[in-house]
This record gives sequence, structure tokens and C-alpha cells, in this order.
Amino acid sequence: MRLSTVRRALTMLMLVTAIVPSVRAAEHVTLKNGFGLDCVRREAAGDKVRLYLAPDVAGTVAQSNYLEVAADAVVRVEQVADAPQAMAAKLPAAVSGGSLPAEPTRIEMHQMLARAGAAHNIDEDLLASVVRAESGGQVRAVSRTGAQGLMQLMPRTANEMGVADAFRPEQNIAGGTAYLDGLLTRYHDNVALALAAYNAGPAAVDRYRGVPPYRETRAYVARVIREFNRRKQGTLLAGAQ
Repeated sequence: MRLSTVRRALTMLMLVTAIVPSVRAAEHVTLKNGFGLDCVRREAAGDKVRLYLAPDVAGTVAQSNYLEVAADAVVRVEQVADAPQAMAAKLPAAVSGGSLPAEPTRIEMHQMLARAGAAHNIDEDLLASVVRAESGGQVRAVSRTGAQGLMQLMPRTANEMGVADAFRPEQNIAGGTAYLDGLLTRYHDNVALALAAYNAGPAAVDRYRGVPPYRETRAYVARVIREFNRRKQGTLLAGAQ
């Protein structure tokens, strides 16, 4: 079944890349054992270092959300910037069918992603990671190329996916998920290729027979995977408490 296949592929990506991103600019820390992660900040604790992984709901760093490692286990620290591609834009009411769409609550967003994921057998955390990389969760986001909404659908793609209004959250997520599902099918559940095609188009992936050598596309694929890993790492940490 697709769900198990996609989850296996995502788990493999998580194990290979072993990256956990932060929501803001952060430091990417590489350890002696090869494990790498992005942390919001580091804090010395005797002969150990605490690596704080992500902000809490209020946007501050949760005091319990950290990994503690030996100080001499850190071999390299690099600055990392992680910004979504699209900029939020206020649209005239006429563009979105007479009224501006309301920003969904966290619970509503979760429910929409869960429904779309269940409908297409795609891990909800992957969809949430695409939303974050594409629009930063901004319903009215518009890119410089004209991509719209949460999952940054181009007008032609939105039309092909049956999306009447790309600025309506549920329609946008449904259309973006359907499109991603088609790409996963096309590339035999190779998540990296599907993400590259989502960003650069299937033609570019087919031309290069892999992730295109475009800086933006490669950064995009890495950004989505980092976000996915952060979400999975957060689940593991929550379950361990």
C-alpha cells in the first residue's frame, strides 16, 4: 500500500540525512558519529552541550526540547538560514472570490492535512513540511512566479487539480496533495525526486534523470526533508517524556 511505501521512503531519508531543522536561522551541528542537526541555540552544561531543537508554540525555545551531548562530540558548527520561498501578499477580495480567506487555526490545519494525507496515503508530516517550505503557512502567499496559497500552486496546476480558488486552504491542500501524489507515483515513491519535481517541474527531473543541479531546487528538497525530520524528531522526544 502506498502509505507504508512512502513512510518507508521517508524513514530512509530521515536515517540517511539525520537532520533536524529549526524554524528560524540556526546552527547546523555535526557530531563525531556523523549525526547532524539544526538547533536554535547551544548551551554549555558542564562537560556537555545542550542543543535546543525547536521553538515551542509561542515561538520561544522550550526548555525541555533539547539533546545533551558531550562537548567533545561536536566536530563542526555551521550557520543555517531556512526561509520559505514565497512572500505573503494581501490580495484584493475579487481575486479570491469575494472575500479574503481566514487563516486556519493550528487544529484546522492539522485536520486538513490529515484528511488530504489519508485520501492519498501520504504521510501528513510530509505535507506539513511542504506547506512550511512553500509558503511558511501563509494562506495568501504569492511567489514571484505567480504560485499561490499554502502549497504554492501555479494557476495551471490548480486548474488541472480541480482547485477553484487556490487561496482557500482546504482546496489548496487538496490540490497540492493530489499533485504530489501524482509525482510520487511517477517517480515510484522516490520522495526526493517527487519533491524536486514539485519545485522545478517533472521535465527538469526527467531531463537530468535525478534532482536537477539547480541551487534553489536542491535547497528546497533539503529544506523539506529537514522539516520532516524535525517533526519526526519532535514526536520521538515527546514520546520519550
